[in-house]
Amino acid sequence: MIFCIGDVLTPEELNWVNSQLLNGEFVDGKITAGVGASSVKNNLQLKADSPLVQQLNKVVIQSLWRAQPFQMAARPKIIRPAIFSKYEPGMKYGTHIDNALMAGENYMMRTDLSVTVFLSPASSYTGGELVIESPHGEQAVKLDGGALVVYLSTSLHRVEMVTQGVRLAAVTWVESPIRDAHQREILLDLDTARQSIFEKHGKTPEFDSLCKTFTNLLRLWAEV
Repeated sequence: MIFCIGDVLTPEELNWVNSQLLNGEFVDGKITAGVGASSVKNNLQLKADSPLVQQLNKVVIQSLWRAQPFQMAARPKIIRPAIFSKYEPGMKYGTHIDNALMAGENYMMRTDLSVTVFLSPASSYTGGELVIESPHGEQAVKLDGGALVVYLSTSLHRVEMVTQGVRLAAVTWVESPIRDAHQREILLDLDTARQSIFEKHGKTPEFDSLCKTFTNLLRLWAEV
């Protein structure tokens, strides 16, 4: 599953985040790379213990919790605080896979989904595509600022070299109570269908039937 969602951040939020990053203290991105990934990671990231990181995360992570399409696709239980990355000309992140488990303050999470929130306008830099591998081939993603892509953390992926301009992004991970990707997709389809029926026809027997099926599948599959 590769799911793109536009305008997760409002224009005001996006402008504020980018303005704060202009004066942020960035360090070598290798410090958070897992085994093997450090050898192919060449980027910068906002210093993790900076008070600015907490302020930015209040905006970025809250935008994910309120974004209904994201909630429907990801079914998040935990959203990890984001890493804010910067790619200048010549920087890239070679093929790698994200860590299966990530620890935070008083928690350990399984990474089911990876999320990139694009912050720079797509036209402001050259290169920098996020390339995600799948059984159907590679898919390159480059979205405008404020949009995001969510994809399976089990996927190999890379960030192509930036050749001009600067690429800013926020990267985070999700643990879902619905561990299985196929089950999440079924729930997404059912949720989309029931909402469409309600918008067109109101509360009908068909809507009630879909609600029953959706709710009982969620009850059956959720790990809480």
